[in-house]
Amino acid sequence: MIIRPVVRSLQGRAPLATLRSAQSVFQPLPQLRRNASVTTGPDAASKASTTPIARITTTTEAPKDQKKAKTAAAAAAEPEEQEVIMSRMPRSLEALYLQPLRREAEYGVPSCDLQLRSYSIRNLEFFCDFALRAAYYLGLPAFGPVPLPRMIERWTVPKSHFIFKKSQENFERVTLRRLIQIKDGHPETVQLWLAFLQKHAYYGIGMKANIWEFSKLGVSKAMDESKSEVEKLLETRWEHLSHVSDMKGVGNFEDFLAKERLRISGGR
Repeated sequence: MIIRPVVRSLQGRAPLATLRSAQSVFQPLPQLRRNASVTTGPDAASKASTTPIARITTTTEAPKDQKKAKTAAAAAAEPEEQEVIMSRMPRSLEALYLQPLRREAEYGVPSCDLQLRSYSIRNLEFFCDFALRAAYYLGLPAFGPVPLPRMIERWTVPKSHFIFKKSQENFERVTLRRLIQIKDGHPETVQLWLAFLQKHAYYGIGMKANIWEFSKLGVSKAMDESKSEVEKLLETRWEHLSHVSDMKGVGNFEDFLAKERLRISGGR
């Protein structure tokens, strides 16, 4: 009965800093209600005005049955009294402030290793987050990013020549690397994922991918069976490159060359 009017008066009169401190003090209402009890008797008003709110004392004790009933009622009322903070942002926008979602791999067979390289840590971390989110929405179990050892390169360049050779300048370049691994991914889906990352590539980011494709047992037998069909396709496509190709419209190739020589030499 005492706590709520105090909070309202603070909200109406106190400045912002005092209001925040008061809200932080009076936020756990169920705990204060569980530990505090109402005073009874003629001295209740004087005690309530002199004693702090968090240290309210009791003058009379209720029976044990009433205490149990009060604790049960307080426990039932706690979920209703707790304030639920709801975000007003859409889920798609709120997900940008959270870690990317991931899918679990069923078999754990690696299908792609994507290595990202950059000179800027901010660009690298941003694109790694983008790649993980794209893999989740394509249904690919992605793991990483795993930090790889840095590549440090140094050069020493002389500023001048002859006697000024000692005035040299040193340069250093540090390449940062991250590894993202895709497991149990279909080859076509992995190719689609890599094409999507290449289309929306971020500046200052280099990519290198190692892809593994697995096929069923007995591939050699299937290749032997399709050998005749492949040979037919190759014959039709490589006819025009053969040295014995048929020239339509010319009866004899030697007569054609003789006529061309005669025309070039001017009939001699």
